[in-house]
Order: sequence, then structure tokens, then C-alpha cells
Amino acid sequence: MPKDFPRSRRVAEQIQRELAEIIRLELQDPRVGMITITEVVATHDLEHAKVFFTLLDGAARAPEVQQALTRAAGFLRTRLGPRMRLRLTPQLTFVYDTSVERGAALSHLIDNAVAEDRSQRPQPAADSDADS
Repeated sequence: MPKDFPRSRRVAEQIQRELAEIIRLELQDPRVGMITITEVVATHDLEHAKVFFTLLDGAARAPEVQQALTRAAGFLRTRLGPRMRLRLTPQLTFVYDTSVERGAALSHLIDNAVAEDRSQRPQPAADSDADS
């Protein structure tokens, strides 16, 4: 493999895929609901992995969902181990990912600025001779 694609990143991507499936199919905690694993960052020694998640129904429930995932970390790690076939399954730390909300807020600000700019520009006069 090329040096710009280290093992820790490959393992993190596999953890992301496997965790998404485990949470969707095996985790029975109703507090978790519909989440998306946006990114996993693993340390170089693969002892720890930071799991970033976002919610489909907004940030209001983020602390509750983060607490539920933290409590389920042992279960998730146990289920993840056989799927990963690593000598050591990383410790999982869950972090709510605010980048989606920040992106939506920035997009909204840009849209407002563009709309305001259009409203302040003088409208071109309708030229009746252009049709002739």
C-alpha cells in the first residue's frame, strides 16, 4: 500500500463500516435511534478509536445519544472484535459531530447574503426594442 494510506486509516474505515452495521442491527438501546457514523479516527497503535456520529433528527438529543453509546461501548467493542480480527480491539470513544450543522448554517448564511445582494442590485430596464 502507498505510504499516504496508513494501516490506522484503513482499520478506522473498517471500524466505521462494521460499527454502523452493529449499531443498526444489534444495538437494542432505543435512545440511540437513527445515527450516522461520519468518521472514525484511530491512533497509530490502534489502541483507541474516536467515533464521530451525527443524528438525523438534530442535535437536541446528542448528549443522551452520546451517553447511550458510551454505555454500550463495551458491547460494541465485543461485537467488533471478531469482525475485525485484530490482536487488540480499540477502545471506543464517541463524539457528536457538529460539522454537518455548521455546514448547513454556513450554507444558510451564504444563501441569505446572495439574496440580499440580489435585492440591492438595480434591476435592468426591460428593453422593448430587443424583441424587434
